[in-house]
Amino acid sequence: MLEKIRVPRTGLGRPRKTPDSLAADKAYSNGPCRDYLRRRGIRHTIPEKTDSQAARLRKSSRGGRPPGFDEERYKKRNTIERAINRLKHARAVATRYDKRGYVYLGTITAAALVIWLRT
Repeated sequence: MLEKIRVPRTGLGRPRKTPDSLAADKAYSNGPCRDYLRRRGIRHTIPEKTDSQAARLRKSSRGGRPPGFDEERYKKRNTIERAINRLKHARAVATRYDKRGYVYLGTITAAALVIWLRT
């Protein structure tokens, strides 16, 4: 899942494999995902699902403490979501018929230029 993450360096050297932090939605709030991020030392902002929160509260003190969650940081994630949704208005970006990665990158770049020129 997250093994393909690569963070490019500003200077020379191979890219880092560990981002500083990660913001994800409720789909990634399960234990294995959180454990994986914790093992790799990646700070994360993931909201807790309401059903897992209820299950934790039902267990009372045996349920453990709630996972940390920074609301302000999670709100900034909305900006990225909106940008991705604007890119997906271009049908070629949304459907991804391009076979090669570099061609798809060119398609995304062209769509981003169109968005930038319209604003």
